[in-house]
Amino acid sequence: MRKIIEKRQFIILVILITLFVWTGCSNGGTQPKENSLSEGTIVYTAEVMDNNSAFASMAPNKMTVKFKNNKCVAEMNAGMGLLSTSFISNPDAKTFIILIKFMNKKYSVVKADDEIKKDNELFNLEIIPTKVTKKIAGYNCKKAIVHYKGGDPLDYDIYYTNELNIKNPNFSNPYYMVDGVLMEYKMKKFGLDIKFTAKSVAKEDVEDSNFNLPEDYKKITEAEMNEMFVDFQ
Repeated sequence: MRKIIEKRQFIILVILITLFVWTGCSNGGTQPKENSLSEGTIVYTAEVMDNNSAFASMAPNKMTVKFKNNKCVAEMNAGMGLLSTSFISNPDAKTFIILIKFMNKKYSVVKADDEIKKDNELFNLEIIPTKVTKKIAGYNCKKAIVHYKGGDPLDYDIYYTNELNIKNPNFSNPYYMVDGVLMEYKMKKFGLDIKFTAKSVAKEDVEDSNFNLPEDYKKITEAEMNEMFVDFQ
């Protein structure tokens, strides 16, 4: 019975992780500083805010984001390495690709622009700017207050920077109205509350292949992905 419960928790975690990722990187928005970094890697810590959550022990503790030419790919591992997820945002094609490697299975979901906008609007967020600033990973960041119009969860703070050359970086996430790269933020869904904080930003050469859809991943729809995980239960 315990193994069945753990398996169900793990399958639910797969679905949850697809809702928490930071990535966007579209065109437009505030003009970044001249000669600011336009290609490299950001490493975030991922901290579960409630250790009593049933998913706390299986949640990721790190996220790596690679960016180049306003494209981004975010990568996370969870479930003691059994689950690997990548999220590719392509502003030119206006697509958001979810890659899931679950044990020896590989699946991909490609979401179009209209689907992305519909999903983001469901979070029903209001972003309240402030004049407070602080440095995160060496970058000057602005504070904003996030308010859920539905009233739950409670308001919380996020920090973002305009000192990286990634234009309108929240193209494909619920913070799409924030005009800057998120450096500290959190997401809460289905009782799992995770805080992401940038701990390092590095200038690195990023291969274009990082933003391509791998041929060995089976293409499925988001509905098929959800149904597949339900069947696993």
